[in-house]
Amino acid sequence: MGGSYFGNAGAFLIQTLFGMYILAVMLRFLLQWVRADFYNPVSQFLVKVTNPPLRPLRRIIPGLFGLDLASVLLMVLLQVVMLLLLSVVTGMAVTPLGLFVLAVAQLLGLLLNVFFYGILIQAILSWVNPGVYNPVTSLLHALNEPLLRPARRLLPPISGLDLSPVIVLIALQLLSYLVAAPLIDMAYLLMRT
Repeated sequence: MGGSYFGNAGAFLIQTLFGMYILAVMLRFLLQWVRADFYNPVSQFLVKVTNPPLRPLRRIIPGLFGLDLASVLLMVLLQVVMLLLLSVVTGMAVTPLGLFVLAVAQLLGLLLNVFFYGILIQAILSWVNPGVYNPVTSLLHALNEPLLRPARRLLPPISGLDLSPVIVLIALQLLSYLVAAPLIDMAYLLMRT
């Protein structure tokens, strides 16, 4: 009975520590992809935190079409290691294919959540403190604009009210339900076989 408390605590620590670092790598990848301000203090923090494992990986894995493939590989590797550690702590059986599919599915879910909460936070900040410069606000704008711009073309602002975030938030939730969730279910099925 007491062992489950330690197992739960261990699983929590593993998920928290790995999750925060994977999020940092993903944010660095996304901010680099959208060409956000490199000299922004938040960008600089992400670069400093993620450089130690990325620098050697970049020597081996080149970028492709402006995408930092070393960051993608690092995220997948970290997610797989996290899932392996969780399987040891919780006693869950895993298969290599199931583990890989689950890692990719969870990373896809994280990506959708980054955009979902990024747009939500940007919308709230625009209501609470509009027009004030903040390093986080400028990064959120750079990150979300590739999704919001096409939505604005579909539904232009009405009487100064921009409803494009609502369209994007709905689309992100649909992607979560229709793509990420089925992938996670498939991964768990693969681990049982």
